[in-house]
Amino acid sequence: MTGEEVEGGGGEPVRRRSGVPRPASWGVALDLGSARTRVWVGGRGPVLDVPTVGLPGAARYPVRRGVIVDADGCAGMLGRLLEHRLPRTAHPLVVLTAPVLDLPAYRAAARSVVEVLRPRSVLTVPGARAIAVAAGADLSRPLLVVDVGAHLTEVVLLDDGAVTDARRVALGTGDPGAAPGGIVDAVTRMVAATLRQDDASLMPAALARGVLLAGGGALRPEITYRLTGRLHAPVHVVPAPHTAAVRGAARLLESARLHPSTRGPGASGALDASGARSWASPQAPAPARPRTTGPANMA
Repeated sequence: MTGEEVEGGGGEPVRRRSGVPRPASWGVALDLGSARTRVWVGGRGPVLDVPTVGLPGAARYPVRRGVIVDADGCAGMLGRLLEHRLPRTAHPLVVLTAPVLDLPAYRAAARSVVEVLRPRSVLTVPGARAIAVAAGADLSRPLLVVDVGAHLTEVVLLDDGAVTDARRVALGTGDPGAAPGGIVDAVTRMVAATLRQDDASLMPAALARGVLLAGGGALRPEITYRLTGRLHAPVHVVPAPHTAAVRGAARLLESARLHPSTRGPGASGALDASGARSWASPQAPAPARPRTTGPANMA
């Protein structure tokens, strides 16, 4: 049996069994974070969990607080990391997680980045929805997702899998001097603001159900403990919360891979809660406009 080296979260290669997946299984789930880039390849599973650092001559940090600031540098980084992990003739379906706010702008920049992979289709999914999918949450009911990343924290209210409210603050566990108390204060303020502007009265049901917590901040017990007390609601930590977004994208990849709309070259769009691609249309109601400020049991 042959094997290949996979870069793990600690930067050390891990030997794992390899094999050439069936051509139909080729697809890539991608989470481009400010601090780390995580990649899941269909038929192989997780293949990368590495720092998001640009190549020499490019911006050192091509993604900052959920914004792709150097698309060319980001594409170069991605191409270098994946050139030996995808067959040269592959045209994969790419499912990409994205921050909820500024999604259209992020989607356009990300599209240019992933062209280095020669994709047949590029689909985007809000990171909060990918987290909920990874947790196996019941998306038919209101759900509050808190994602505490290295440099960005989001609070997102989902209803029937759709984003109805979203807020963020440019603060995370990787910021110098960012104390757990400061992060918890920021989350508490965003949750309170969402509750005040909850015209559809979804928040009481979401809070009674419990908050779904993900991101690297969920690995810090002091944040989880303080949030439980401040929000007066259960806090459910997603298993392996730091990789939840890419794992949810991988599950959606498997659903979307066989959808007819993803089979044509050059297709792009966004994923709905079931994993099928959705498009805005004159007949469809407009989604609520997100707002911005500065082991789980979710059945």
